[in-house]
Amino acid sequence: MPMLEDQLRQIMAEETARLHAAPDLVERVVRSSRRKRTRGRIATVVTSLAVAAAVPLYLAAAPGAVQTSVVSQTPDPSASETLGPPAIDDTPAPRSEPPSLGDLGDGRAFKHVRVGYLPDGLRWGNWSVDFGDRYTTSWNYDGDKKGFYCVQIYVYEGEAVQEADDSVQAHRDEGEGEEVTVGDRTGYAVVEGVGEDGTKGTPTLYLNMGEQRRAVIMFSPVYAKKFRGAKAVNRELIKIAEGLTADD
Repeated sequence: MPMLEDQLRQIMAEETARLHAAPDLVERVVRSSRRKRTRGRIATVVTSLAVAAAVPLYLAAAPGAVQTSVVSQTPDPSASETLGPPAIDDTPAPRSEPPSLGDLGDGRAFKHVRVGYLPDGLRWGNWSVDFGDRYTTSWNYDGDKKGFYCVQIYVYEGEAVQEADDSVQAHRDEGEGEEVTVGDRTGYAVVEGVGEDGTKGTPTLYLNMGEQRRAVIMFSPVYAKKFRGAKAVNRELIKIAEGLTADD
């Protein structure tokens, strides 16, 4: 058995190598979404295992190897004629909207957080999502919920703060971004999701609002062009963060 297992591993490795996967595939996936780097690594491993598992066992029957056979059962054709073709349910699944925070008025107060400062000319986008320990809303020029956002704030609370902290630590490990001071609080400024072709990513500020709360403030890449350079964008992000308070 050990000899057979060794031969199987060798054959699987050779067959996988012949697929010539793009050498920058993992890098492109990770760079496209830093927040999901852990899921990306897991998906890569699962994909590799799936490719290896696809190698037929009969390949192990090389000269000198232990012969391996696969026994298949042929279904009785009369049985399928009796039962008829399987029923196909082509009814589309009902589409449900994600839970929201409701009517927020001017959007300056949402759930447990209040926004004290926003750049001039922005209106609440009439849009929000509330998943309990994670909630978010955004602002744009015309208040159209179907329009593109300019500024978005995402809040993590309770055990969910670990997700935000993990993202910050991942950026630190990669040497991306910088520590910032926001009044008497700490923050981390970084540009997330820089495109492979050099396109600009999303200017983002992670704000520590206390032991059980983190806020993530984001400018859309298009809106960020309104400001003169990265330093000006960071100044605006910090001003928003300075005016961000909690009701508990």
